[in-house]
Amino acid sequence: MPTARLTQQVNSAFLPHPPDRIAVAVSGGGDSMALLHLLHGFCRLHGSRLFAVTVNHRIRPGSAREAKAVAAYCATLGVPHDILIWDGWDGTGNLQAEARDARYQRMSEWAKGRGIRTIAVGHTADDQAETVLMRLARRAGVDGLSSIPPRTSRHGIHWVRPLLAVTRADLREYLRGQQVSWAEDPSNNDLSYERIRFRRALAELSELGIDADGLATVAEQMRQARVALNWQSFLAARDMARVEKGAVALNERQLRIQPEEIRRRLLVHTLGWISGNPYPPRRAAVATLMAALRRGLASTVDGCHTLREKDTIWVFREHKAVQDMRVPPGLLWDSRWHVRPARDGVSTDGMYIGAMGPQGVEQCKDWRASGLPLPVVMSSPAVWQGDTLVATPLVRPDQNWHATLEGGEETFFAGLISH
Repeated sequence: MPTARLTQQVNSAFLPHPPDRIAVAVSGGGDSMALLHLLHGFCRLHGSRLFAVTVNHRIRPGSAREAKAVAAYCATLGVPHDILIWDGWDGTGNLQAEARDARYQRMSEWAKGRGIRTIAVGHTADDQAETVLMRLARRAGVDGLSSIPPRTSRHGIHWVRPLLAVTRADLREYLRGQQVSWAEDPSNNDLSYERIRFRRALAELSELGIDADGLATVAEQMRQARVALNWQSFLAARDMARVEKGAVALNERQLRIQPEEIRRRLLVHTLGWISGNPYPPRRAAVATLMAALRRGLASTVDGCHTLREKDTIWVFREHKAVQDMRVPPGLLWDSRWHVRPARDGVSTDGMYIGAMGPQGVEQCKDWRASGLPLPVVMSSPAVWQGDTLVATPLVRPDQNWHATLEGGEETFFAGLISH
């Protein structure tokens, strides 16, 4: 790929309004070194300040040496560079997944401390293709097969991937032309890692025409299909759903006549919005839930409870998931509720926020006036002092306490088209 096209990829990612400060994550490998070099030229031309960061996971010998080599190269460019250390792996779980999550977390904290809100990372068309193959093996649908997004937000930072249409071979050719060296990670030959096995498989499949460019194109087409499905789900939700005091009420008939994929998406999104779980429940669990709703049966999944009452399907927090949660007034309860006195200066000594539960229902004889089904009331936030119910702001809103959702009810609808 000509240098001009590589430069255009970077320009397209940041223009017409480049950030004042841009950070680039550099491991020392070919992809990130090429991105560093390209961004250095971009920032000089457009007046942005460039920073570089390397995370040393201390997982293998040589990582410290590679981080120092990146630092030395950044010094020749005049780019400020920092090395972050992560040695938090306890030997359990998926090493690559834990290292990735830790890397994003540490870099986010580092960037915020320097007033940086944008970090560029060197994902390529090959990464796209490998991800598609891995997800095919897991029987993924449209969402799983859609491309890695060119922009995401995570931990309060904008992550930009300018090189998603570029192959590793293109970047190494560019580096050789610029006389820039890079390090080869020996773990790239370690077949104990799933991604490396799929990388080898991709090399074999390329002889059949199934190559990185082709799979990246498929991933982009899946992304476009995902956007269309999300938009249709948003329109359907606007027509059939309402947020009732943190629960979601769906019109059963309108939901039933939707295509199955739209029904599934609406339910998965609703479950995630209520539970706060960043990962969707397994497809089999959602299929079981949908079958139960068709038969008019209640069900629980992902810390949420669903039930059908006349012409309404209610989706809400499962009481079991919150029955032991207790926080002082003013702190976030269940990661979604702010419960505070209506007036400043009110003493809250000895009080805490907890689930209404059966004990609260027993002390709140007029809970039916809320219009909510009993299981919804049971999992709603209440103010307690010992075993005494002080206030139930969602059930009796005339009291001197307020309960508000983090971000507001509109986040339910916005979330359908924001990912």
